[in-house]
Amino acid sequence: MLATLRTAAIFGVDAVLVKVEVDVNHGIPGYTVVGLPDRSVVESRDRVRSAIRNSGFIYPPDRVTVNLGPADLHKKGGWFDLPIALGVIAAAGHLTTRQVEDVLLLGELSLDGSIQPARGVLPAAVAAARHGVRRVLLSPGNAAEAVVVKDLQVVPVQSLREAVDAIEHPESVSPLVPRPGASGDADVVDAFDLADVRGQTLARRALEIAAAGRHHLLFVGPPGCGKTMLARRLPSILPRLSFDEALEVTSIHSVAGQLASGVGLLGERPFRAPHHTVSSIALVGGGTVPRPGEISLAHHGVLFLDELPEFSRRSIEVLRQPIEEGRVLISRASSSATFPARFMLVAAMNPCPCGYLEDTQRECRCTPVQIQQYQQRVSGPMRDRLDLVVHLPRLPVSLLTSEEPGESSASVRVRVEAARERQMTRYTGARFPYNSALDGRRLRQLGAPTADALDLLARAAERFQLSARAHERILRVARTVADLEGAAAITDDHVAEALEFR
Repeated sequence: MLATLRTAAIFGVDAVLVKVEVDVNHGIPGYTVVGLPDRSVVESRDRVRSAIRNSGFIYPPDRVTVNLGPADLHKKGGWFDLPIALGVIAAAGHLTTRQVEDVLLLGELSLDGSIQPARGVLPAAVAAARHGVRRVLLSPGNAAEAVVVKDLQVVPVQSLREAVDAIEHPESVSPLVPRPGASGDADVVDAFDLADVRGQTLARRALEIAAAGRHHLLFVGPPGCGKTMLARRLPSILPRLSFDEALEVTSIHSVAGQLASGVGLLGERPFRAPHHTVSSIALVGGGTVPRPGEISLAHHGVLFLDELPEFSRRSIEVLRQPIEEGRVLISRASSSATFPARFMLVAAMNPCPCGYLEDTQRECRCTPVQIQQYQQRVSGPMRDRLDLVVHLPRLPVSLLTSEEPGESSASVRVRVEAARERQMTRYTGARFPYNSALDGRRLRQLGAPTADALDLLARAAERFQLSARAHERILRVARTVADLEGAAAITDDHVAEALEFR
């Protein structure tokens, strides 16, 4: 007999519904899976057989054929176990319902029949709701992330036996009810606050501008001047994630297996700080079956690269295109996957190998050649893409021991949110309504620079031999400075401040 069920396959950060057909027929006993399965799916044979027997059902001594359609889509992961096992039970005649196409089934089976959490459940649940599937059976560990999807009944089941009962007697189980605050907008207390930072007025101002316009930022300074401390506090002045942003961020973390069991939508903006030994694939994403990299895990958040010149040249250069486009396209022979990568890049570096080139208290012992080689590890095109560059001085001991706190993150966030609100109003209908995404034509139309502002920028571009990209990015930063002040037009004062960070 034949049984038909529904599950999903993940490619990139999107899910595609998969029809699972299980046929049990007389013949030489065997187990075959077709439909471009991965090794993890093929190995489901032993897990499914043991789980069925240990759940009190009889595994049929016949030929079992499993078809996963569409056939041209690569299937990978352990959550195919549950639909295959239920299909075997139904096709063998132990389940009265053999057409289970109105329920999405997701779950990896243990040998005792218990259902384990899987990665990528949230995009699978979104795909199910989009295609009219209104019910999903999955592990209790994944229920919190699936329940945020509207118009979808989430039924957590702990074992194969419970899954059979939920299909046979759907009225006997109650779907999970969303908890208040599960939408990711719960108030989150920031562990890092700008009030902890002493001095570094220029760097604090740069953080505020970067947060308001989603600009990329580079800190340069001697060891211990506060570069990492400042970067770590950037998320505390960023606006909270909206529901749509939280849905995107959580989907990426779910696919990457970075979402803890029992967690719903993420409420905090991600902060990713990979070590400088990270490979370019781990940073950008990829693999035989493409997985999101660090820049996608930092989507709608911050990617912090400490000791930027210590990263390999290849790892740094692969960031250039995602910075411009806000996405990563991973192409393979069979298909391609697109990962979102709208992140804020914050980098930190020393001015020289020893770190004391700009220090007023310690002497730099690096040779001019060493300094040049060190600074050239970050190419000109990459530096061009960094909107704000801040040189941090060493702080005096008297300031470090001061008990007077700086301005708190909460008060800075108020100004940042007001500036972003002005941008969203100005760029109504834009896919990415922030100053950092403006091109040259729209900068002059919507940015409203005055004649004096354009004249100052032209003279600075000629004197400092700025590239066309640098010219455009300075104007974007000036627009953000104007938004922080609530000004309608970009003046020469705004351009002058933007040039100060170049």
